[in-house]
Amino acid sequence: MTHAQERIRIDKWLWHARFCKTRGLASEMVQAGRVRVNGQRIDKPGRAVGEGDVLTFAFGGHPRVLRILACGARRGPASEAQALYVEIGETRVSPEDAAGEQPS
Repeated sequence: MTHAQERIRIDKWLWHARFCKTRGLASEMVQAGRVRVNGQRIDKPGRAVGEGDVLTFAFGGHPRVLRILACGARRGPASEAQALYVEIGETRVSPEDAAGEQPS
């Protein structure tokens, strides 16, 4: 067991986990105050996060609540990115619900 917990910048983690196409976009998302870490709104892209932290933000027009499982060493394929987090609660919209959400 390691005593020093691995940490990574939030903008870099969002990019590694493939929630943003570029690290710059991840940084803008954080600076705009659209990300919460453990329930607290943050606005600094250099904020360190690590295993066990809970992130809340909107992605694809839907709220996402995730628990970080790992920091990740690189921006790899989608399967690698999905291993960095786990969804908490009912945050995903089913295809049937999405199909019913048409603008009036």
